[in-house]
Amino acid sequence: MTVYEGSIITCDERGSVARFLVEDRGRIEYVGDKLPERYASLPRTGLGDGSLVPALADTHIHFMSYALFASGLDVRNCRSIEETAARIAEFAKARRDAVIVGFGASAHAVAEKRLPTRADLDRSCSDRGVFVVKYDGHACTVNSPLLASLPKSLASVRGYNAESGIMTQEAFFRVTDFVTSKVSLIKTLDSMLSAIDGMAAWGIGTVHSVTGVGFPMDADVMLESAFARGLRNPMRYRIFFQTMDVEKVIKRRLPRIGGCFSTALDGCFGSVDAALNSPYSNDRGNAGILYYPDETVRDFAVRANRAGLQIEMHAIGDRAFDQAVGAIRAALEDFPRSDHRHTVIHACLPTERGLETCAELDIGIAVQPAFLRWDQEPLGYLEGILGNRALSLSPLKRMAGMGIRMAGGSDAPCTAPDPIRGIWAACNHYLSGESLSIQEALNLYTRNAAWMGFDEKECGSLEIGKAADMTVLSADPLATDPKRLLDLRVEKLILAGNAYKPGQGKTEMLARALFSRREI
Repeated sequence: MTVYEGSIITCDERGSVARFLVEDRGRIEYVGDKLPERYASLPRTGLGDGSLVPALADTHIHFMSYALFASGLDVRNCRSIEETAARIAEFAKARRDAVIVGFGASAHAVAEKRLPTRADLDRSCSDRGVFVVKYDGHACTVNSPLLASLPKSLASVRGYNAESGIMTQEAFFRVTDFVTSKVSLIKTLDSMLSAIDGMAAWGIGTVHSVTGVGFPMDADVMLESAFARGLRNPMRYRIFFQTMDVEKVIKRRLPRIGGCFSTALDGCFGSVDAALNSPYSNDRGNAGILYYPDETVRDFAVRANRAGLQIEMHAIGDRAFDQAVGAIRAALEDFPRSDHRHTVIHACLPTERGLETCAELDIGIAVQPAFLRWDQEPLGYLEGILGNRALSLSPLKRMAGMGIRMAGGSDAPCTAPDPIRGIWAACNHYLSGESLSIQEALNLYTRNAAWMGFDEKECGSLEIGKAADMTVLSADPLATDPKRLLDLRVEKLILAGNAYKPGQGKTEMLARALFSRREI
């Protein structure tokens, strides 16, 4: 039994702040301003200038991709193509990987204002394949050795460009499948275990991972399911299978379907292919791409909803947002469900009509506030391609005022899975009127995230009877200037009353997975 004393930010429905919290056998036994006499003799853990909040969450992460790229080369801070090429060459000399994997290339962050090409990568490394993914996870560049090893059938896929080596749209997804399938199981598991420890260091106790990127027999889904069940620490790990094949999900007894890749309805702003209701301001002949006709998306949503699954779909542009919301409406009209928790991911450019439907039908939105403060995709670029529509991106305050349930995530590896950065960005929207209060922003990563995962009875707020899943912060966020929220540090992650223990081994994890009945 442990007594915590200090600023206890409960994130309950009233936004209460307490002075004491008592944990017993992994559950919260008491929360309040005065410590009852029966606990008076217990030793106390003082928080000092820090605070205790519910364990934080990331409600949209491509975990296996994040793990792979986190163990590779990060080029997000490179400020020229030459610097990028030099970094790749240096990295390749130090590694024996069959394919050099890099992440974070951006045309907006380098002096040349373009992505690296096949020729650029060939100068860096010519004896092995090189695969450098764009910062938004929707395009990549490959060098000549990797291009030569790709299946010949890819040449007919939309987005394939052998001359530049830059792959977009479906070609990007197919190349990603090819590269990730070449990574050894041992390296993959090592990367995943390192990545989950890193997320715990950011205070994350709940993960919503989207998986399924085309491995043979969906081996990646099976691996990530085993990983989630075999974790030593009681982290809440929820898997969304990125497929429109409802039977696949039912067969694996997974309760959730969707995400990106096969359930992405459009592209993104970085590739200027997010689907818009009117053309891009800098290209009147381009309104982006819808990957599927309306009928296909509606049919998918109807089948998944009838099967009792929770649905998530990627939609960036306003046309894709309307398609997602319209499909969910059709599914609920076909088979009403009062507690479906269906969700639109991103919803960067929502329409008023679509938002009204979300409020009416309780459709959630998984937002990524860090997109608002993204060096690789600055506001000036968005204004250049969207014009005045850039001022309508991610209207967080308006959506909150409409009663729409929003939860926060990172879309890692696109942005770092750092909830503190997400909270800071949500409180410092480039349109001040769309900034959330600190409590509202904190709720995105706690109570709202728990709702989105059907976990609100167990976590998301510090209330009597719930699991003692908590994050210790270095200061009180509610007493912090919103502009200084990035100064907050995570001191400790506590799950079921115990401090998170990093360093789990592969063998232990796999053995635990064989017998675990943990919910995913």
